[in-house]
Amino acid sequence: MVVIRPAQDLHQGPHNNAFADVRSSKILMLSTLGDFPMRLVTLTLASLMIAGTASAQRAETISIVGSSTVFPFATKVAETFGETSDFKTPVIESTGSGGGMKLFCAGVGIDHPDITNASRAMKSSEAETCVANNVEFTEFVVGFDGIVVANSREAGVLELSRETLVKALVAEVPNADCSALTPNTASTWADVDSSLPATAIEVLGPPTSSGTRDAFEELVIHGAMKAMGCDKATYKAASIREDGAYIEAGENDSLIVDQLASNPAAVGIFGYSFLSNNADRMQGAIIEGVEPTFSNIAAGDYKVSRSLFFYVKNNHVGVIPGIAEYVQEFTSEEAFGAGGYLESIGLIPLPEADRGANADKAYAL
Repeated sequence: MVVIRPAQDLHQGPHNNAFADVRSSKILMLSTLGDFPMRLVTLTLASLMIAGTASAQRAETISIVGSSTVFPFATKVAETFGETSDFKTPVIESTGSGGGMKLFCAGVGIDHPDITNASRAMKSSEAETCVANNVEFTEFVVGFDGIVVANSREAGVLELSRETLVKALVAEVPNADCSALTPNTASTWADVDSSLPATAIEVLGPPTSSGTRDAFEELVIHGAMKAMGCDKATYKAASIREDGAYIEAGENDSLIVDQLASNPAAVGIFGYSFLSNNADRMQGAIIEGVEPTFSNIAAGDYKVSRSLFFYVKNNHVGVIPGIAEYVQEFTSEEAFGAGGYLESIGLIPLPEADRGANADKAYAL
């Protein structure tokens, strides 16, 4: 009998017991196969060796999932970390905040990611899933971001209110005092507000798995409907139209930017950093008299803004090499501080005291 053990079976660390189920499931045994074709045995051995190599690489590489908004910042940190340290460059996948939380909280071991990025705070239901699966985690806040409504520079700048966006995008529109809801039949922006152009309402935005979608609904839809007099049950039940006016464009905000560039009549919803990095092609709508600029978001004057987060799986710290060091790089003044390299690609820094608190948590790992 031949016993093949992947490289991570030999890995030792303070949380080694957390990976026991993974290691035991990866022990592969081959016995004498009689007349079984030798060629097939050889191919099977080769496949197992490839699988073992892939597992070994995962055990040495940080796995990060989550928000498309945080993705460019995490990617920049990962590249810098890989270039300036002795650790492998982390692998990052843009799954959306909700998708990332689902993967992150599903369990412990190399089949599960080490870090998840989020453009909203973890929900209580997600935290409960983490606890049920023995996932211990630490939350980090890395900066601020505005949610912009943008279009091509070939079109005119839109001046909108949150109430206008409600009337353009919700499936059932509230009347003036929110005493009644009626199906949304608006087909052009002029149908919603006569001062707006008579172009079709065509909004490219994030799907339900996205933290940007969650934040947009909370800050814009719920906020405006509450101001209109709707009770909590009514605005919480509000849903985005599904008749073609709102188009779910996936988790890749760069693709939304590209589509807007080729279709000046369309409007997109995404994080401020994507507007900042495509300012030669895109322009942000003025929301309630305020432009989505770095200074306006940092000052709190632009109302459609939120904090950005990532969550670290404590169980994996000290087991997957480099997690604590990666987090320390992300929360360094050189990265997320005022004038840091993340500010240059659109991250709005936290106040100094908040940055210090997050940096302290990073070193406490």
